[in-house]
Amino acid sequence: MPLIAFNKPFNVLSQFTDRGTAGSPRATLSDYIDLAQVYPAGRLDRDSEGLLLLTDDGQLQARIADPKFKLPKTYLAQVEGAADDAALAALRGGVQLNDGMTRPALAEAIDPPDLWPRDPPVRFRKSVPDCWLRLTISEGRNRQVRRMTAAVGLPTLRLVRWAVGDWTLDGLAPGEWRAV
Repeated sequence: MPLIAFNKPFNVLSQFTDRGTAGSPRATLSDYIDLAQVYPAGRLDRDSEGLLLLTDDGQLQARIADPKFKLPKTYLAQVEGAADDAALAALRGGVQLNDGMTRPALAEAIDPPDLWPRDPPVRFRKSVPDCWLRLTISEGRNRQVRRMTAAVGLPTLRLVRWAVGDWTLDGLAPGEWRAV
């Protein structure tokens, strides 16, 4: 099986084993995928959800994960605050982070997407507005989308990777996978 698309739930590690601290084990890919010799092509943080591609092909894995191939990754981000034109322009122009300037992103405010409920739900505060953004980036720094939105004054509350290149989450519920 050359490539599978997996909808990684919130609070699941993007690896097959938990090498973390002793105590109660954390959920891993092995709780959802029972296939031998497939490995994630890239990572998705434990507190992020959405599309994770896995393959048994090392060259394909490198083409998907390596930033030099500039494969676009599209995220839906629920952020704290209201995205104004200045924040969106900053994201579109590239944001200065502690590890350097990001490449320009495609960034737009969107209506709340029709997604599955998150468990646990995002904390709701009546006094603090939130909104949704669609961001497409072509690099993959550690926690990049979260750091970019924070840098423009919009901390991320929920982050869902919707697409990698032409592969999308369309039709996949959390915890489900399919061959692509």
